[in-house]
Amino acid sequence: MAAHLKKRVYEEFSKVVQIPHEEAPAKKLRLSKPSKSAALHVDLCKATNSTDALQYLLQFARKPVEAESVEGVVRILLEHYYKETDNSVRLKIASLLGLLSKTQGFSPDCIIDDAINTLSNEKSHQVLAQLLDTLLVIGSQLPESPAIRQRLIEMACKHLSDTYFGVRNKCLQLLGCLGMADTPLTKDNEGPGTSLVGSKDVQSIISDYFGDQDPRVRTAALKAMLQLHERGIKIHEIIYEQACRLLLDDYEQVRSAAVQMVWVLSQLYPESIVPIPSSNEEIRLVDDVFGKISHMVSDGSWMVRVQAAKTLGSMLQVSPHFLEQTLDKKLMSDLRRKRTAHERAKDLFASGEFSSGRKWADDAPKEKLDTNTVNLIASGACGAFVHGLEDEMFEVRIAAVEALCQLARSSPSFAEKCLDFLVDMFNDEIEEVRLQSIHVLREISTHITLREDQLDTVLAVLEDSSRDIREALHELICYTNVSTKECIQLALLELLKNLNKYPTDRNSVWKCLKFLGSRHPTLVLPLVPELLSTHPYFDTPEPDMDDPAYIAVLVLVFNAAKSCPTMPALFSDHTFRHYAYLRDSLSHLVPPLRLPGSGLDLVDSSCGSGSVESAQVFLQQSLNRVNTIQNLDAPGAQDLLDFTIRDLRRLGELQTELAGAADFCATYLRCQLLLMKALQDRLWSMAVPLCLKQNVTATAAAQQILEETYKLEFLYSGLESRQVATIHHVRLQAKALQLVLTARTRQGLDLLMSSCEKFLQDIESFQRLFQAELPHLQDSFVDKLLELMPRLSSCKPVEMVKILQTTLRQSGLLHLRLPEQIHRATATIIEPTGESDNPLRFTSGLVVALDIDATLEYVQDPQNTVKVQVLYPDGQGHVIHPKPGDFRKPGPYRHRLITQVYLSHTAWTEPSQVEVRLLLAYSSSSASLSSQSLASKLGWSDSTDSPSPPEAAVEGTIPFSKSVKVFIMPKPTRR
Repeated sequence: MAAHLKKRVYEEFSKVVQIPHEEAPAKKLRLSKPSKSAALHVDLCKATNSTDALQYLLQFARKPVEAESVEGVVRILLEHYYKETDNSVRLKIASLLGLLSKTQGFSPDCIIDDAINTLSNEKSHQVLAQLLDTLLVIGSQLPESPAIRQRLIEMACKHLSDTYFGVRNKCLQLLGCLGMADTPLTKDNEGPGTSLVGSKDVQSIISDYFGDQDPRVRTAALKAMLQLHERGIKIHEIIYEQACRLLLDDYEQVRSAAVQMVWVLSQLYPESIVPIPSSNEEIRLVDDVFGKISHMVSDGSWMVRVQAAKTLGSMLQVSPHFLEQTLDKKLMSDLRRKRTAHERAKDLFASGEFSSGRKWADDAPKEKLDTNTVNLIASGACGAFVHGLEDEMFEVRIAAVEALCQLARSSPSFAEKCLDFLVDMFNDEIEEVRLQSIHVLREISTHITLREDQLDTVLAVLEDSSRDIREALHELICYTNVSTKECIQLALLELLKNLNKYPTDRNSVWKCLKFLGSRHPTLVLPLVPELLSTHPYFDTPEPDMDDPAYIAVLVLVFNAAKSCPTMPALFSDHTFRHYAYLRDSLSHLVPPLRLPGSGLDLVDSSCGSGSVESAQVFLQQSLNRVNTIQNLDAPGAQDLLDFTIRDLRRLGELQTELAGAADFCATYLRCQLLLMKALQDRLWSMAVPLCLKQNVTATAAAQQILEETYKLEFLYSGLESRQVATIHHVRLQAKALQLVLTARTRQGLDLLMSSCEKFLQDIESFQRLFQAELPHLQDSFVDKLLELMPRLSSCKPVEMVKILQTTLRQSGLLHLRLPEQIHRATATIIEPTGESDNPLRFTSGLVVALDIDATLEYVQDPQNTVKVQVLYPDGQGHVIHPKPGDFRKPGPYRHRLITQVYLSHTAWTEPSQVEVRLLLAYSSSSASLSSQSLASKLGWSDSTDSPSPPEAAVEGTIPFSKSVKVFIMPKPTRR
């Protein structure tokens, strides 16, 4: 009872006081990174011997260091450096000091004093060389500090007298990279009698080591002088004689650097006059250098020969008679010293009476003259290009051919003289040399005219098995001038043989004959009756239009007829019909002609230059008309978009110059039209079970919009950031539409939460990527979403879907602004043509090779993006990634794909067609993610500031060529 009363007392008199909840201030966490200097100090203290210390240093070198920790790490390293006795550990510490000085955001001026102090006490030559290399790195990081530069240069001069070649090399390299012009320096000799030798400038100090006993130091001295030249410091002419002596050095590295040195001097002082040794003659410095480098083409080292040949090609200021001497092994009279008549008369008078023959050699010359002393050019330099073109190493031959090209382009007379030598190179045993010779002759074709014997040698290459060489020769013939009609006949005959032997060269041969006819109309005219097999009295049979050889002859004749108005009178009736047929089927090969008296009056119907401007005006007017649409639900908006899309596509067909821009605009408006149809009133005003069909249609439209946006982004080149932002805006609208449609299905309700989170990530990604373009997107769908972003982040998924639906229907049409130049990536499959009815037969289970030849235009990075797709009749298919070597680049923005795909299948009862087409692969990943991954690579691996997890990139392929159908027939295996 007492217990019960006690309980009642507590119930009556006890009360609960509820203290209002006060929000505690959020605690701010400070994430501190472990000190790298402390960790390094602990590791080095744990090391019991030099091997352990070196191992810790190697492990530390693999980890990056942030800028604020560099100075502490350097102090720890220097402290251990002074304690360490092992040379290898000190060498590694010196190397780490240089690496740490390159850290971005760190200024190494605070460690310069310590780095210089280490030099004074160092005894090891290898460590000393590494410390000088570290000083070079520090000096390169401080280009705006002349005082530090001066200190470093003085340290380099102080150690130039070191006995170790590596130290002298590093000192010379430091002088070349940091030395300043016209700055007097003091060079000290360390030894018992240390004294001030004198004040010299940097170039004088470096040139003193041109005669060093070690060839590596001589090479370093030459390279240091070249480094001064690259930095804009003018080299003194007085070192020319020293550099010329080094051309005869015993070591190839020295001779190679000396070739570069004398070439630099020839470009700086081309008109300076230099004397010829042991004579009174003088010549220009550039001519003297040209002769000396020509002599180096016969050097014992093939690497020096390659460099000498390449250097000759860049000496365009050389005199013509020196240039022509390189093509003749015998010394020309122009390059011999000629005596005047007065000198010859004086010699005759000094000789006295005629020799009687009684005394031996009484008429011998008074002095013996060396042949090299009376020549303006060394005899070894004669025929330098002849030696180069006949060299045993193909690298030398290629360099000589390229040098001939550069010199011949600037000298038409030299181009004519070197023509025979270049034509002879067509018979070289190495394919790369033959190909380079063809390219060179193509580049100088404007200066030359081929004779019949030269053309015969050139056309013999058409039998080469290499497709690249044959096509390069076809291009050469396109731009070559020939001298007689027999040359035209010979070229046509050989090209027809090539067409018969290699049918896949059909398009290349036709193009070659097109240019050959247009360049030589007067030479083709007397051959027309023979080429067309016409007779003045008798009718000849009509040739077969399916014969590629006959088409080749017609292409030659029709292109010649464009510039020869008397030629059509020689045509027969069927030739006019064939012209009309070819003009429609091969309009890119057959020009428009005016053919009177045949019922045909075909003139050039191509658009003039003014039509391009009018087409641009029409394109802009069409976009301005569409921009008047304020809302996607506006009446008449769909009809306006339909008509505009039709006009733009027709404009792209008529004007190839504007095809890319017109197709881009039409595709963008097509996305807007699909979005407009998907947001119709009847779809959203009815209950979900009553509009299942419309819901499926809207879902398909959203998916199609996504695919079109990927085409807009990756199929067109020349897009600016604003156009990419517009494309991503449409893609975001399509994703919002997909999210709304997903919420209207029962299966989508389970995935609604994750879909909403992903859409919010897409909005944030758009804002991050296109922050600079947001002012141009005012009152757009994205702009409204960003305003509602706080509400979207906190609301429930169902409410978020309602907000998106309302915002979508209220969003207007985002205006499209065209960039300056936009092109669409296109591909044309040349082979296979798909015209053959003869199937490719092969045994089932095995493979058959199908040759693919395609032309690609405006494709970026084709080696990684272009793929070949093969589709079989049973629905199977596979995608082949061509090798990088299968791509050629014949011109800017153009690529050529020549590859093979292997087909295989089980046995069929009858032949059927497989489809072959080209695909453009793409990967849509956020640019900010790549920057985050780069930052994570540069930062600490154990950093707590890890970036957000990357979003999955959308990968896919876009067909960008027409499909070609090929008959194949897998046969059953024989048993």
